[in-house]
Amino acid sequence: MTWGELKMYSWNGDSLLEQLYNEAIEQHQNHKATVGSDERSRMLKEALQELIGSFAPNATFRPKLLERVELDDYIRERIELSATPGLSFGAYILLPKQAEGALPGVLALHGHGYGSREIVGLLPDGSPDSGVPGIHQHFALELARRGMAVIAPDVIGFGERRLHADLAVNPNAPSSCYRLSTELMMLGKTLTGLRVAESLRAYAYLAGRPEVDKERIGVMGFSGGGLIAYITSILRPSIRATVLTGFTNTFKDSILAVHHCIDNYTPGILRHAELPELIGLIAPRPLFLESGERDPIFPVEGFRRAASAIHEIYESKGASDRLAVDVFPGVHEISGRQAYDWLKETLT
Repeated sequence: MTWGELKMYSWNGDSLLEQLYNEAIEQHQNHKATVGSDERSRMLKEALQELIGSFAPNATFRPKLLERVELDDYIRERIELSATPGLSFGAYILLPKQAEGALPGVLALHGHGYGSREIVGLLPDGSPDSGVPGIHQHFALELARRGMAVIAPDVIGFGERRLHADLAVNPNAPSSCYRLSTELMMLGKTLTGLRVAESLRAYAYLAGRPEVDKERIGVMGFSGGGLIAYITSILRPSIRATVLTGFTNTFKDSILAVHHCIDNYTPGILRHAELPELIGLIAPRPLFLESGERDPIFPVEGFRRAASAIHEIYESKGASDRLAVDVFPGVHEISGRQAYDWLKETLT
C-alpha cells in the first residue's frame, strides 16, 4: 500500500462518524421514497416504542393523596402514583380556584434540577420559593394561574428520586441519570422508556380527575422534560397540544456536537430518523417550539434547522397554522412569553 493510499485512511474516528451519520440520513431519505408518509409514520412510532423499551404496568396500585394545601388562587395537592410494579412516584396537582366548569389540563415535565418542586414554586425542602425563579421559571404555576389544571410528576433520577446508591457516595449528587441509564441499557431498556411510562401514568391520572376535561389536555416539557414530552405526545394521540422548550434541535447539532447527560441518548435511534422527523410525528396536532437564542446545549442554529424541517412536515399535512415557533433572547431556560397563552388558547 502506497503512502497516498494510506492517507485515505484516518487513525482517528472523526471521518468514520461523519460517514456513518451521512449513511443513516441517506437511508432515511431512501426509505421515505419507497413508502408512503402514513406508513413511514406508523413504522417510526413502532420503532420509537421498541427502542425506548417497555415496562410492566402496575394495575393494582391506587393513587394516594399525600397533601392538600389551599392557597390564595389555587389548590396544591401532592399525590403518589405508580406506573410499574415496585416503583412509585410523587406528583403535584395544581387546581385554579376561580375557574368554572371542567378545566383544560396540562402535564408539566421538568428537566434537570431538583424535581417537580422546582416548577410549582417550591424550594427543594418543600417551602415556598419567594425569590427569583431559576431556569424552569415555575412554569407549572404559571400555567395554573392561567386557568389550567396541572400535574407535575417527579421525574425519576432527580430531587427526591435520586438513587440511594448515588447519595451514599455523594449526598449532593445532582442526579442519578448515569447509573439509571447504564443499568437499564444493560437490560435492554432505557431511562427514557421508564420516564415516559411514568409520564403516561400521570397523564392518565389527570385525565381521570373530575375537575378536568379529558378532551382538552396538553403537555409542556423543558429540556430533558421536552424529550419525555414529545414521546409521550406521540404515544398518546389524545394529547391535544404540545409545547417543547429548550429541547428541539437536530441530533447532529446538539447531542452529537455538545456534551449532554447520558439520558439524552437512545441506542439505535439514528438508524430510523433524525430528531425533527420524530418530533414531526406529533403532526397535525398543535405544537409550539420555544428556544433561547443563546442556548449553549441546544444551539439556536440547530433549533432553526429543526423547526424548518418540522414546518415542512406540518405543511405537507395542511396543518402549518398549528405550528408556532418562538426564539427568545435568553439561554437554556423557559421563556413562556408566547407559549403559556398559546397553550391556554389552544386548549380552550
